[in-house]
Amino acid sequence: MNDKHIGELVLSQEQIAAGAENVAAQLNDQFAGDEVVIISVVPGGILFTADLVRKLTFDLSMDYISCPHTPGDRNNTSEIVYHQNISVKGKHVVLVDDAIESGGTMKRIVEYIASSFEVLSVSIAILLVKPGRVDIPVKQYFAYEMENDDLLVGYGLPWQDRYRNIPFISKLHRP
Repeated sequence: MNDKHIGELVLSQEQIAAGAENVAAQLNDQFAGDEVVIISVVPGGILFTADLVRKLTFDLSMDYISCPHTPGDRNNTSEIVYHQNISVKGKHVVLVDDAIESGGTMKRIVEYIASSFEVLSVSIAILLVKPGRVDIPVKQYFAYEMENDDLLVGYGLPWQDRYRNIPFISKLHRP
């Protein structure tokens, strides 16, 4: 894909695959023998969820949750939409997303799930995290910690609702 907004490569397809393998290994160690509900944070988490769950070896169910936001927005107040298609009561819940940028939206989702549904535990699985994110007081499983807060696109990460389908992650280039 040749586009003026796609900048320097940050994570290649091979690095993303290795990252999914790394996070899956962490989750497999933590939840061996447990029943877990994987909740994909959509739309951004769809790609990582698909790659991740195929590497998980414990019993799982899947659902999804949405909380539209602008990447990097610490003060997201948009509605959390969760239909609870399967019961999470008394179960471990792992929220899966592509990245934690500021962490504001993920923190709200964690608090919502933990306080509303009598879950056994809540944790987060993400491909990458950025520095300067808010403190989210739950176990986080991730493959990469970024060195800066560059705007990124690809592999679920959008800019102006575009570029989610790029199979790698690059810096956003604004000419």
